[in-house]
Amino acid sequence: MDDDENGGVESGDEIESTSPRDGNAVIQEILKVIGSVAQLGDYRRSHRKECMALVRRIKTFLPFLEEIRDLETPITDEGIECLKNLKTTIVMAKKLLRTCNEGSKIYLAVESEAVMVGFRAVQDKLFNALESVPYEELGISDEVREQIDLMRAQLKRAQRRTDTQDMELAMDLMVVLSDNDELNSDCAIIKRIAGKLDLHDVESVTNETIAVRNLVREKGGGGGALAPSQETVQKIVDILNNIRKIVGLEATSDFDCHGGGGPATKSLAKSPSLVIPHDFLCPITLEIMTDPVLIASGQTYERESIQKWFDADHKTCPKTRQTLEQLSMAPNCALKSLIIEWCEKNNFKLPKKESYLAIGELSTCRGIEEVATLVDELSSSNLDVQRKAVKEIRMLSKESPENRVSIAKNGAVRPLVNLLPYPDSKIQEHAVTALLNLSIDEMNKRSITEAGAIPAIIDVLRTGSREAKENSAAALFSLSMLDENKVTIGLSDGIPPLVDLLQHGTLRGKKDALTALFNLCLSSCNKERAVDAGIVNPLMQLLKDRNLNMIDETLSIFLLLASHPEGRTAIGQLPFIEMLVEFIVDGTPKNKECATSVLLELGSGNPHYMLVALQFGAYDHLVEIRKSGTERGKRKANALLQLMSKSEQL
Repeated sequence: MDDDENGGVESGDEIESTSPRDGNAVIQEILKVIGSVAQLGDYRRSHRKECMALVRRIKTFLPFLEEIRDLETPITDEGIECLKNLKTTIVMAKKLLRTCNEGSKIYLAVESEAVMVGFRAVQDKLFNALESVPYEELGISDEVREQIDLMRAQLKRAQRRTDTQDMELAMDLMVVLSDNDELNSDCAIIKRIAGKLDLHDVESVTNETIAVRNLVREKGGGGGALAPSQETVQKIVDILNNIRKIVGLEATSDFDCHGGGGPATKSLAKSPSLVIPHDFLCPITLEIMTDPVLIASGQTYERESIQKWFDADHKTCPKTRQTLEQLSMAPNCALKSLIIEWCEKNNFKLPKKESYLAIGELSTCRGIEEVATLVDELSSSNLDVQRKAVKEIRMLSKESPENRVSIAKNGAVRPLVNLLPYPDSKIQEHAVTALLNLSIDEMNKRSITEAGAIPAIIDVLRTGSREAKENSAAALFSLSMLDENKVTIGLSDGIPPLVDLLQHGTLRGKKDALTALFNLCLSSCNKERAVDAGIVNPLMQLLKDRNLNMIDETLSIFLLLASHPEGRTAIGQLPFIEMLVEFIVDGTPKNKECATSVLLELGSGNPHYMLVALQFGAYDHLVEIRKSGTERGKRKANALLQLMSKSEQL
């Protein structure tokens, strides 16, 4: 991506001409930029609609520019200045489009609001550039001028367009970006995020790894207006590594998020102009190979990486997806010699590889037999033996994905479920937490469900200790990643105790309950159950206590409830409308956006709510949000103002 100021002007794009005679040169430069924009191709799903609209508008300039170019008279200084402003804006647009074309999909999702602000800025600059065009002096024909006027009208309407936020993706990102270790690596959540971002196979994830690596390098070089913070970059890397594990790739730490990085990164940092030949990089890790091996497809990989791929029960080539007749490996001596020669020539030190722990081995180096023994001890008649075994399994299940698979394969799920009704609070707490940890693996989710765990977990949620209740809520959230479990939990009366935890729990308990209830309310049948369980009052309390920092998440649940008739009736009361207006008046930009979205959803079903909001003084503040709110907030405020206008006319 381009790193220059004012939109990242590339080499060859700089405008040095200042005299009227150089007007055609400026036009040629603009046409060149537009041509490169037209060649960008496909865009990331998250912002594809905005990209395609922007490209169409940029292409509209072609007849305008060609007509000016064909003029016989010189272009005036005013005309050249206008063209310079136009080029600066189009180059800025190109940089944004390139970000959405080849940038990190995870970054675009995590920083969606910042990217949308970028689109808004480009649209504003395009509109201002068109406003200053001296049409008469440039001799623009009426036909071309009509096209330009149409584009100006489209740019004006763009800010009025309403949208629908992917609430599920937003909440999933909130969970994986949280500090809850039991949930932020949940396999089902990561899979759902990966699916929405089209990161579903080795090729797409490898390309995403390259994009994230470029993002890290940009951050190290200062980046541009859209450059994320160091903390955000680290979170993006964490999400990427979790997605890599899902498609069978190993996590990679060679990103240098904090200025350190692995040996390869440090070697490159000493020689920033040094580029490792592409053939020297392992297609799986994208790191320079120290022990390259050939497999049956003819592709070369780092031995450790491809061995992990095979150990994960894959029988295909990661790069070509070709089914392999055999899983043998042969050293690629010729390539290894070339790598060593290149390293010596460029004073590049090969990184040392840590010893590989094969799949199926516990990360604590405990053997399968010991796990089997622990599982047997879960059913011991000796309470102390049971207590010790379930605690050990809880700790092991937290440590690694391999442990979770191994423990489940050794038959731990059903004995753990059988321990949930135990009167011993510690055994109960360890058992439900172990099930929570195991449920991070998607296959384990099904095993836990089939073992009849959901009703037992709900009982712990009702009667267990504080920590047991919190981990039960987190376990229900994890299990509800399976759509059929959303219905099962609702039918098993799991919503009332979650509402109780939401009202009376600790801060962590409230957060666990809130995320679980949001996920359950994605199922339409659970919205009415949540209302009947009394969810509105504790949600209102969360809105009143801003120190809890749960406003946006709470409003997100209200938005789901507002889409259901029972929910609208329950929340459409004067105190709630007044509270929404309070957030619209003095909330954070995101608070204002969420509150406006809820009010719009309510008002779409009943114009009376609009009139009430007007009485509470919402109008002027909605006008302000339309001017200076978040991108989504602007569109929601505009739609709400239009709805209010219609309501007043009735």
